[in-house]
Amino acid sequence: MLSFCRDQGQPHRMAQPNSTDSLAETAYRRIEDMIVRRELSPGAMISENQLADELGCGRTPIREALQRLRLEGFVEIHPRRGVLVSPIDVRRQLELLEVRRALDTRVATLAAARATDAERAEMRRLAAEIQDAARQRDTIRYLAANRAIHGIKAAATRNSVIETMLAAVNGLSRRFWYSYVEDTDAFREAADRHAAVLIAIADRDGEAAVAAAEALLDFLERLTREAIEPKG
Repeated sequence: MLSFCRDQGQPHRMAQPNSTDSLAETAYRRIEDMIVRRELSPGAMISENQLADELGCGRTPIREALQRLRLEGFVEIHPRRGVLVSPIDVRRQLELLEVRRALDTRVATLAAARATDAERAEMRRLAAEIQDAARQRDTIRYLAANRAIHGIKAAATRNSVIETMLAAVNGLSRRFWYSYVEDTDAFREAADRHAAVLIAIADRDGEAAVAAAEALLDFLERLTREAIEPKG
């Protein structure tokens, strides 16, 4: 029995938003989280009916969510067989990091210049939140903070194209992180590097924000290469 919607470990039905679009968005986030956290493991076969039953919604928003996840590489849809959770390709993470390097450095520059005062205050809060989650080794809090960090940086660019592109790239990066790094001691360093980017943006220091983003990406690339070629 799959348990998709949880609150402090208790299964529950997905809340019913008012529109099909918001239902599809909620379904997308729920299913993506289950894939990232490996509650839907790589190689697992799932069905639209099963997902609809578990999330307590109709098949239309489930179908829309799965199509979006297919485009982003999370699932493969096989007619008459079901939906396959895509295997994790570590080498693809290096390709993602190449894309992220170009995007994240631009995001750092734009967000430092364009973020609102309220966004800057929230960035400082998220910097403290991700560092505390890392100290507590709370992966659920860490991933939630990580998602929020990417979201607020993208929103602060005031560029909808960048925001859309980053959503897909960062989702796949979170999946790699959870699968390959959760049992290491890298959480605290990663949290500190994320926090450094946020603080520089909040301080309106574009140059420092770009440098911090580059340092974060260097760190992530090193982790990825170690996953491909573990130390003897």
